[in-house]
Amino acid sequence: MKPSIPKGTRDFSPAEMVRRNYIFDTIKQVFQRYGYLPIETPAMENLSTLMGKYGEEGDKLIFKILNSGNYFSDFKTDDEIIQAKSQGEKAFTKYISEKALKYDLTVPFARYVVQHQNEITFPFKRYQIQPVWRADRPQKGRYREFYQCDADVIGSNSLINEVELVQMIDDVFTTLKVPVVIKINNRKILSGIAEVIGEKEKIIAITVAIDKLDKIGADGVNKELKENGINDEAIAKLQPLIEFKGTTLEKVNFLKTLLASSEIGLKGIEEVEYIFKTVAGLTLNTAEAELDITLARGLNYYTGAIFEVKANAGTLTSSICGGGRYDDLTGIFGLPNMSGVGISFGADRIYDVLNELNLYPESVAASTKLLFVTFGEAEQGYCLPLLAQVRKAGINSEIYPDANAKMKKQMGYADDKKVPFVVIVGSDEMQSGLLSLKNMASGEQEKLSIENIIEKLK
Repeated sequence: MKPSIPKGTRDFSPAEMVRRNYIFDTIKQVFQRYGYLPIETPAMENLSTLMGKYGEEGDKLIFKILNSGNYFSDFKTDDEIIQAKSQGEKAFTKYISEKALKYDLTVPFARYVVQHQNEITFPFKRYQIQPVWRADRPQKGRYREFYQCDADVIGSNSLINEVELVQMIDDVFTTLKVPVVIKINNRKILSGIAEVIGEKEKIIAITVAIDKLDKIGADGVNKELKENGINDEAIAKLQPLIEFKGTTLEKVNFLKTLLASSEIGLKGIEEVEYIFKTVAGLTLNTAEAELDITLARGLNYYTGAIFEVKANAGTLTSSICGGGRYDDLTGIFGLPNMSGVGISFGADRIYDVLNELNLYPESVAASTKLLFVTFGEAEQGYCLPLLAQVRKAGINSEIYPDANAKMKKQMGYADDKKVPFVVIVGSDEMQSGLLSLKNMASGEQEKLSIENIIEKLK
C-alpha cells in the first residue's frame, strides 16, 4: 500500500519545523510580555461541549469521533437502526459518537475556566498554542488540521483589554516584519443594524452573510440574505452600509446617524470610539487599524469588539489573526456573567505569508551552527570533549558520526544542512591544539583554539 496522509493535513520537515518554531516562539514571547500564562486542553472534547457554540455552519465542520466497541449494541434489530437514522443526522449522531476533535481553543477554554474556577485568579490571562481540526474543504491557506495561538483574558469588562490585544497584534507582526491591517468592528453595532432595518431576530443570518462580503461580493451577500428570509425592504436599507467607504471618523459619524434610534448600536459605537482613541494615543509600531463596518466574524459567541487581521503584502488574502469579546461564553457551562475577550493567531497562514515574502531571519535556517569533521577514529575521539565544551557554551553543534567517511561526504552533509561553520580536525590540529575553522559561506579558513572558536561563534 502506498503511504499517504489525509487531505488537509501535512508532514513538516526539520527545515519547516525550525521556521514554524520561530513563529511560535515570537508569538509566545509577546503573550508572556503582556502577562499571559500557558494552559493546555485535550485534543478531544465531549461532543456536547462543542455542538451549538459555532453556529449551524460551524457545527457541520466539527470532526466527530466514532465510539469504540460495538456502537450499534443499543439496537436489537435493523429496523431500530433504520428508525433512528430517520430522525436525522443530529439525532443519529448521539448513538455513534460522544466525542469530537476540538474545533477551536476558545470553547474548550471556557469549559476549562468553569471546571477550574476555584483554582483561578481573575481576571485570568491565558495563552494556548495547540492544533485544532475542522472538516473543511482543503485549499490554499485552509487546512483540516492547523495550529491556533490564542490569548484570552476572562473576568474583566474593561476595554483596556481590547486595546492591549491590538498592541499585541502589532508587536507580533512588527517582530515578524509582516505589514498588516487590523480591522475592528463591534457586534453591538451589527445588532443595532439588524434592529433599525427591522430584522432584529435574524441577526445571525445577517452577520453570517455580511461576513462573506469580501468573498462573494455585494450581490452574493444580498442573494444569501434573501435566501435566509430577509425581506427586500430590509436588504435595501442595508445597501448604504455595504457600499459605504471612508475614514474611521467618517464611518463613525455615518453609523451615529444610521443607528440613532438603537441603544445597543450606539453602545457599540461608543466602545469602538474608545478603542481607536486609546490606540491612537499609544501609537502602533507598524500595523494599521481601521474600522470595518461590514466585519462580522461568523461565530455566535461574540458580543462586543471583533478583530480581523490581514497581511498588507503578498497574495494571501484570508485572515491571519482574529478574535473578539464574548460576554457570557462560560454561562452555557454554568458560570454566568463572566466576560472575556481574546485573539487567535493562525500560525499556518502566517507561515505561508512569511514563506511567500521570504521574511525569515538567516539564523532561522540553520539549527546546527558548528559541525566537527575528522579524518579518523583517533581524531573523532579527540573532538568529543571539545564538542561537549562547545555545547556547554550554548552553541548548537554536532560531529559527523562516521569517523571513516570521506571528507567530501562530511562537507556535503554540512552543505545540505546549511551549517555555517565547520571545524576540521586532523593529526596536525591534534598536536598543535589549534583547530581549522571554516566559514562555509565565504570559504575562509583560520586556525583557532577551541576557546577562541567559542568566543567567535557566540
